[in-house]
Amino acid sequence: MKIKEFSEMVKGSLLGDPDIELTGVAGLHDAREGEITFLASARHLRDLRASKASAVIVREAVEGLGIAQVLVSNPYRAFAAAIRCFHPQEAVTPQEGPSSVAATARLGRNVTVFPFVYISDGASIGDGSVVYPGSFIGRNAVIGRGCVIHPNVTIREDCAIGDRVTIHAGTVIGSDGFGYVFDEGSHHKIPQVGRVVIGDDVEIGANVSVDRATLGETVIAKGTKIDNLVQIAHNVRIGEHSIVVAQVGISGSSELGSHVTLAGQVGIADHTTIESGTIMGARSGTMGGFIKKDVYLGAPPMPHREFMKTQALFMKLPELSKKIKELEARLHHLEKEEHKE
Repeated sequence: MKIKEFSEMVKGSLLGDPDIELTGVAGLHDAREGEITFLASARHLRDLRASKASAVIVREAVEGLGIAQVLVSNPYRAFAAAIRCFHPQEAVTPQEGPSSVAATARLGRNVTVFPFVYISDGASIGDGSVVYPGSFIGRNAVIGRGCVIHPNVTIREDCAIGDRVTIHAGTVIGSDGFGYVFDEGSHHKIPQVGRVVIGDDVEIGANVSVDRATLGETVIAKGTKIDNLVQIAHNVRIGEHSIVVAQVGISGSSELGSHVTLAGQVGIADHTTIESGTIMGARSGTMGGFIKKDVYLGAPPMPHREFMKTQALFMKLPELSKKIKELEARLHHLEKEEHKE
């Protein structure tokens, strides 16, 4: 398309020749002539000047740049629009083959069920949803409209999935919560009879496990995005538009507010409450209780500034240890001299 068309599509302002023909989209290092790239941060300005792209998406005009510029408030989002434009999603083509759909299951209009899918009694799938091979939809489970259930996903009985939800391969929704009581020398299972409720526009990565509640509901609210290899335990509640990155573990009955970010490998102890807007840095962890809004690092978590000060001191520990030993030796020597007098 012409760059003028693209600029209008993303509601940007164009600096440069409006008739430049765009043939694709690429990152700064990989872009070739005819392609559009983007600048997310000023620290990549040197890479932009060396790029072979014909155009760039930027927040503010870059002086002395010899290529066309599309000015937008959020370059990353406009770049995502460019990717969708030049790499449109292919239409799903239904395939013939064996699948099992119970007589009492309800399928909406234009639902695509691939071979080797099992849909149980009372299950419901909304209009336009797609269920890929090897997936299991349990008894009375509900899947909304426009959902994509990738291969080998398990959605257990009574779980409810909202509209436009994407669940990637290998994920299990509604597995039993990890609940046992120890008595007479052994562990006895506590029945897990609740369910999982997932809101609209949620995306869940590959090989995620979301446990059903012991009683009641495990809830993931609308707009939340969950990366691969995440464990969400029974009765957890995650607020709207939160981000949960890979290898996070959230223990039972914890509650996260909206717009919470948990970076990679964060661990959340059971019965923890995290205030909306909180950011937990990678490999940090809580020991329970209430976490007020802030940016945290470490385990137990500390506010970012305090953690960085602590780390600076930690790096000096060998030097401080040496000085302490020297001071102890001098003190010991002074005490000996004083004793002689």
